[in-house]
Amino acid sequence: MAIVDTTAQVQAGEYTARKKAAAPSSLWQRLALVGVMLVSLFMNFYQLGQNGFGNLYYAAGVRSMLDNLHNFFFVSYDPGGFVTIDKPPLGFWLQVLSAKIFGFTPFSVFLPQALAGVLSVALLYHLVRRHFGVVAGLLAALALALSPISVVTNRNNTIDSTLALVLLLGAWAVLRAAETGKLRWLLLCAVAVGIGFNIKMLEAYLVVPAYGLLYLLAAPRSIWKRVLHLALAGLLLLSISLSWALAVDLTPASQRPYVGSSQNNSEISLALGYNGISRLLGQFGIGGRTNANTGASNQSSNANGNGGPQGSGGSNGVFDTGTPGPLRLFTEPLGEQIAWLLPLAILGALAVAWQRRPHPQSDRKQQSLILWGMWLLTMGVFFSIAGFFHQYYLAEMAPAIATLSGIGIVTMWQDYQRSGWRGWLLPLALIATAVVQINILNSYPTWGQALIPLIAILCVGGATVLFVLRLLPRFDFAISKARYMLPILSLAMLGLMITPTVWAAIPVLEDVSVQLPVAGPTQQGGPGGNGTANINAGVDTALIKYLEAHQGNAKYLVAVPSSNAADSIILATNRPVMALGGFSGSDPILTTSQLTALVKNGTVRYFLLDSFGGGSGPSQQAIDQLPGQNGDFPGPGAGGPRGLGEAGGGPGQQSSLTSWVIQNCTAVPSSAWQSSSTNSGSGSGGTMLYYCSTTK
Repeated sequence: MAIVDTTAQVQAGEYTARKKAAAPSSLWQRLALVGVMLVSLFMNFYQLGQNGFGNLYYAAGVRSMLDNLHNFFFVSYDPGGFVTIDKPPLGFWLQVLSAKIFGFTPFSVFLPQALAGVLSVALLYHLVRRHFGVVAGLLAALALALSPISVVTNRNNTIDSTLALVLLLGAWAVLRAAETGKLRWLLLCAVAVGIGFNIKMLEAYLVVPAYGLLYLLAAPRSIWKRVLHLALAGLLLLSISLSWALAVDLTPASQRPYVGSSQNNSEISLALGYNGISRLLGQFGIGGRTNANTGASNQSSNANGNGGPQGSGGSNGVFDTGTPGPLRLFTEPLGEQIAWLLPLAILGALAVAWQRRPHPQSDRKQQSLILWGMWLLTMGVFFSIAGFFHQYYLAEMAPAIATLSGIGIVTMWQDYQRSGWRGWLLPLALIATAVVQINILNSYPTWGQALIPLIAILCVGGATVLFVLRLLPRFDFAISKARYMLPILSLAMLGLMITPTVWAAIPVLEDVSVQLPVAGPTQQGGPGGNGTANINAGVDTALIKYLEAHQGNAKYLVAVPSSNAADSIILATNRPVMALGGFSGSDPILTTSQLTALVKNGTVRYFLLDSFGGGSGPSQQAIDQLPGQNGDFPGPGAGGPRGLGEAGGGPGQQSSLTSWVIQNCTAVPSSAWQSSSTNSGSGSGGTMLYYCSTTK
């Protein structure tokens, strides 16, 4: 008993010593932490929500979920409960809660993500400080606070920043599990990842290899007990991950919305397909250059302005992610979002690995290296080869880059002060990172003229000085002289942080609000000019007034091909709008017979469809039945809308719905439902409004 007590006392003393060593020990360190947090607060909250809702698809869903518990639980995209959002519920439930408290505004919808961004910075500081000290914690926290893709995602209603916070909580839990070998911490980690799955589905599982490997290598338990613990955690993870999806799938289809972006009305299928394997292989198995999502592509083009590497009008359409390959993260368009400190992070991880002997069960720093190194490796491989993701998904990679950059600088600085070949790594890492930044800036000549000289003078110049000093014979690296070299290192780091800070600050200062958030300027934009368009212009008020005046007893105000046409109408009216093909217009939600039944029983009367392509016009009988209208109507052969989702060759089932509307419904003259400023005879933006009578 005495031996056990003595061992416990020794372990407690070691833990207390580490805690005191990691805690801020002076006023400047505390002030530095306050400064980092103020930077994060400014980046995430300045002008937040003052320029529209950002992603209108998600905003419309939140507005619909506010109406009732049925829409809330099933994450209904529309107030009528016709189809769901293409993501799981937890991230949007937080937005609904915020809107319930503060009112439905852009600020309230953005608030959960902005808070998650600030909390992530604070949590990352705590995680890094515990094992590598205050300076490393401050550097890592600052790098995350100024990460361009993190900042712009925190200021949007996409939910990746919420996922990042949950995964950091999982990292905290698994580090405790690896230190103690206690199952409860590992189970808590599984709970965190399971919650993450219910925020963004399989994207949350990208950290599972890092968590699992850390516990397997480091936990102070026998190998069989570690395997058993991991198996139990895996079962809990699957149970939590699939709980909501199973609840939806077990609900009769007639009692819930159709599962958006699935082909068989199943949340499990959505998780494994559209939000799972398709992300790696590419939508429909054709890689990142698909244009299948036509509606989203149109939105993205409007959102990102006129060109530039960050726009969606590049070679990959809406999924502007560059060419898969080992250098994908270092080149356009992904490099400018995530690669600013990536070389520093990679070389920093190598420095920590070379400095530590392989004792993961006793070496806390090595445990951190396993966690963050595997996090970076797994996500780096995925984003280098995946064919179907948006640039803001890279926000999940930012914590690992920030952490490895912070601990790498501290470790390489320690090696620099000693003799040996590892001392050369610090200046080489600084120069390599500067070269990558300069290469990215070459795509932005106007910005490059201002920023490249700063990087060259501060970072490359400082690294050169550090390099030359090591060449001097008998140079004394004692602490008394090393402290005079800290300003040189500080200036070099300042040079590396200028450009990512600018890239993060541009959307903040210009208050950019877009469907698909990306950081930095467009290619044509120089200082002060972003070129990003405001996509939040409202729908034609004349159309809204006409539909509201003639809705009658119909459940749905209007039916449209996809969410692209429904977003603004839902936000303007908060009335049920039927997105016939879901988000992209390609979901097989209705058959022709089902649509016929909905029209006959008066559930929907009006259809707002694109007017491109051919098709036979409505019959004279249908024209005569148009309510409350006088004057001439388009006759047969006047031209009809293209099939739902047909821009890229849509499914025939959707085309049949369009053909049915053309054959059986009346084209309402644009003068009746358009404002005079947009009336061009065939509908604003190439759209036509059809009325379908309930009597045939």
